[in-house]
Amino acid sequence: MTKLKVYNSYTRQKEEFEPMVPGYVGMYVCGPTVSGESHLGHARPFITFDVLYRYLTHMGLKVRYVRNITDAGHFEEEGRAAEDKISKKAHIEMLEPMELVQKYTNLFHWAMKQFNNLDPSIEPTATGHIVEQIEMIRKIISEGYAYEKNGSVYFDVKKYAEKYPYGKLSGRVMDDLLETTRELEGQDEKKNKQDFALWKAAPPEHIMRWNSPWGEGFPGWHIECSAMATKYLGKEFDIHGGGMDLQFPHHESEIAQSTICNNHVPARYWMHNNMITINGKKMGKSYNNVIKLSELFTGNHPLLEQAYHPMAVRFFILQTHYRSTLDFSNDALQAAQKGMKRMWEAYDVLKTFSQSNASAGDAELDARCSNLVDELDEFMNDDMNTAKVLAGMFELVPVINGIRDKHIAADALSGATIQKMQQAFKTYLEDVFGLLDERTASGIDNGKLDGVLQLLIDIRKEAKGRKDFATSDKIRNQLLDLGILLKDEKDGGVSISFA
Repeated sequence: MTKLKVYNSYTRQKEEFEPMVPGYVGMYVCGPTVSGESHLGHARPFITFDVLYRYLTHMGLKVRYVRNITDAGHFEEEGRAAEDKISKKAHIEMLEPMELVQKYTNLFHWAMKQFNNLDPSIEPTATGHIVEQIEMIRKIISEGYAYEKNGSVYFDVKKYAEKYPYGKLSGRVMDDLLETTRELEGQDEKKNKQDFALWKAAPPEHIMRWNSPWGEGFPGWHIECSAMATKYLGKEFDIHGGGMDLQFPHHESEIAQSTICNNHVPARYWMHNNMITINGKKMGKSYNNVIKLSELFTGNHPLLEQAYHPMAVRFFILQTHYRSTLDFSNDALQAAQKGMKRMWEAYDVLKTFSQSNASAGDAELDARCSNLVDELDEFMNDDMNTAKVLAGMFELVPVINGIRDKHIAADALSGATIQKMQQAFKTYLEDVFGLLDERTASGIDNGKLDGVLQLLIDIRKEAKGRKDFATSDKIRNQLLDLGILLKDEKDGGVSISFA
């Protein structure tokens, strides 16, 4: 069996993955900033690294998977002002900051469950590790790579770059950073434009604030991840993951901070997934194309033609290599939905095949199917190429269906090949890719569920006919609370979708 190779963003090449400690893996993935609801773009990194987590475990490795919650201090590094997103949004929604954090953390966890993502081993919060962050900042100051100004502390990027390769991960050149860094509020506090905040003095109106040696304030975004990764994975660990948008400034800054504190680039392998675009455009508020995950699951967004099952979205994401751009469109997602249905139906048929009645009556076909199964591991070990794995599995589907429909002889394949196919489909569809059959994902018998829903739809229709809109709305709203969306169609019918 070939060994797993991953593309290391830090060295810009594929490298054979070797854990620092044989049999054990430490993996850190940047989690969400819980100042708002997660959107389609957030689905990709968490599904990507869930699959990596599953695959490493499948390989027999014990993985400590740390994925943080950013609940304070996420600066708008490229905006007009350095601000705390949580505090700002709490003002807007008239909630206590921790009330807001809890609301969106719960929504994030709900969405991850819909995608069938496994829980991380540890999920630390930024606010729970202020002490560790302050200690790291003290160390960086004592080493001479940070300075205090008016109660804020900044990392001295220019001094760091004199000794270390700042910009190596992201490919940024120091001279370019000097020219392209935008003017920010409080810029005159910094020695250099590219310096970033480790600690920010809190103005009087700022809600979230902590005592520090430099006065009351709140932490910088980058120092949070450095502190939490160091605490739970050590000064050096195996894998650091996240979206490509985090390479700069976030991960570049993490490397700088940790290098000074711990004398190590924190991770040996840096892995980044590419972005999701919507109909060829980058996601952004200005394009009105930011689709929240709850909207995706209910179809309640102007760009959506229908609701999409979380498993269809997961399947859609895995059909493209994680380092390639993934363009979302209704047509693409509907095609993925049909493809997944076809795959699961073939899997159901494959499970009924008997190994004892098989005799490799078609030696050429038997060899081809056996080779296709063998290639699946090779594709997965080649930098997690889930797209090629699924393509290889789709090549086996016509054979499975051909045997079912008696176009191919029942004994065409050997018992050994059938066993390999059955094991491969289970391993990849269920264990590694984490997919559930959307037809039975609810765990409820579909026939009974359909009967209950039809009964409720009929009762609602009768209520509307009597102009008893209170009962009609109650049925619709309570079903929505359970994740079942009823949508009245123009022809008088009702469509059903599941969140």
